[in-house]
Amino acid sequence: MSHDQSPNVPAERDRREAVREKAQQVKAKQTRWRIARRSLLGVGAVAVIAVGAVGVSAALNSREARSQALPDTATDDGFVVTSATGVADPLADQTVDGSAATMSTDAAPSPAATPEPTGTAAPVDIRVYVDYMSTEAHEFQAANATQLSKWVDDGAATLTYYPVAMLTSKSNGTKYSLRAAGAAACVATHASDRFFAYNHELLTNQPAVDSDGYSDQQLADMAQGAGVSDVATVRDCIEDETYTSWAKAATDRAIKGLPGTDGHALTATPTVLVNGTEYVGNMDDAKEFAQFVLTVDSNAYYSTATPTPTPSATPAG
Repeated sequence: MSHDQSPNVPAERDRREAVREKAQQVKAKQTRWRIARRSLLGVGAVAVIAVGAVGVSAALNSREARSQALPDTATDDGFVVTSATGVADPLADQTVDGSAATMSTDAAPSPAATPEPTGTAAPVDIRVYVDYMSTEAHEFQAANATQLSKWVDDGAATLTYYPVAMLTSKSNGTKYSLRAAGAAACVATHASDRFFAYNHELLTNQPAVDSDGYSDQQLADMAQGAGVSDVATVRDCIEDETYTSWAKAATDRAIKGLPGTDGHALTATPTVLVNGTEYVGNMDDAKEFAQFVLTVDSNAYYSTATPTPTPSATPAG
């Protein structure tokens, strides 16, 4: 006996249609979610790229600003000493912040029996190229600071320091010579009256070769200890390494040739020039250097003071 199944067919068809419609709704919902998620990820990526671009741009602009920064007070990459008083006593115990006892050039004794430039038509021109990690530069400054101060204050000499970075590779990768030269430029630019004191502190309280040297913060502390008035400006200049690019370029220029020396180039520090003539004596002998300065000064005096003979008039015949 057979049974008729036709009454159940429409119900089965409706069930399958309902399932299919539900599946399509779910698929459509998932598609919309994926599109929305993809859009959000795209917006996020664009935002990250934009932020990154701004960061890179700021870094490049900061680097470019440093590379273009030039110390206003430099002349041929050197800084003329405008005040030579109140430097730290090289015989006193030194501290990193430069708080050692200072000596007044009025009271400090000059080396015994040391001659002094006697004053020609123009003061003696003394130029000193220094690397702040150079041992001989330390010796020269420690031996001659007192008499250099006196000569400047008496108007017998003009004194110019040229910070260079010959020993940049001798500080375990910290580039101390370069950073110290840049720091000196900061003080010369923003506190010129304390440049000699700061220069003196860097040389007499010098780190050892092949050590890390001082950090930028310590260099700024030393500037504060040297008595700069605008501490915040000088500190920002030093810690931002504003003049390190200039210091590198100045060193490269000196290696190619020194101004006013007829092609003489920088090969070591210190290089000390007196009226353009290089001093090759002992860097730690103040008396020998003073005698050299006196000799150069005397030569300059006689070359300018000796009158040139003029022919006498011939009597009329």
